[in-house]
Amino acid sequence: MGILDGIRQIDQTLLLFLNSFHNSFWDKVNVLWTSKEIWYPFYALMVYFIIKKYRRNSIYIIFVLALAIAVSDQFSGLIKDLTQRLRPTHDPNLNGLIHNIVNKGGLYGFFSAHAANSFTVAAFTTFLFRNRWYSMLIFIWAIVVSYTRIYLGLHFPLDILTGCVWGILTGFAAYKAILWIQKKYFKSMLPDISKTNLSNEESATILVSFIIYIATMLLTINRLAHYQFFN
Repeated sequence: MGILDGIRQIDQTLLLFLNSFHNSFWDKVNVLWTSKEIWYPFYALMVYFIIKKYRRNSIYIIFVLALAIAVSDQFSGLIKDLTQRLRPTHDPNLNGLIHNIVNKGGLYGFFSAHAANSFTVAAFTTFLFRNRWYSMLIFIWAIVVSYTRIYLGLHFPLDILTGCVWGILTGFAAYKAILWIQKKYFKSMLPDISKTNLSNEESATILVSFIIYIATMLLTINRLAHYQFFN
C-alpha cells in the first residue's frame, strides 16, 4: 500500500470514528450550526466592532474581508474540480456506513469551503482585533463550524484540515493587504490599523452575546424536541 493509500485509509477510519458519535438532539444542533445563515447575527456583531474601532478605514477592511472569503470559497471549488475526491456521502466504499441526515452535497469534497471560509474569518479578525479572548472565541467557533461537516458525513477530516490551513493563510494575507492599503493610500486616515486592538471590555461584550445566542439556540432546540416527544 502506497503512502497516499495509507493516508486515505487513516482519513476514512478517523471519519468513521468521529461520525459515529451522534444522537437526535445533536443532529438538530449540527444541522443548524452548519448553516451559514444562522451565524449572520454573529457576523453583524463583528462588522459593528470593525466600524466602531476603525471608522472610515472599515470601508476597505470589510471589502477586503469579503473578498478574502470569496477567494477562499472559490479556490475550494477549483480544487474540488481538480482533485475530484468524492465526498463520504458519494463514496461507494462508505455506502451505509455514514451518518448523514442532510443532503449529500456536491460530488466532490476536497477541500471544505466551510472550513476554509470560517478560518479565513477567524484568522483575519484575530490579526485585526489582536485580543486574546476574542481569538480564543473565534477559533473555537471556526473549529465547531468545521466539525459539523464531519458530524454530518459531508467531509473527511483531511478535507477539513486542508480547509483550515488554507483559511488561515488567506486570512493572514488579507490582513497584510489592509495594512498595505492603509500605508499606501490612506495613511492619514486614523486610527492606525496595526496599532489598534479590541479592548477586553469589547471582547467580553462579544463573548457574552455569543454565549447568550448559543444558549438560546440550544434551549429552543431542546424545548422543541421535548414538545414533539410528548405530542
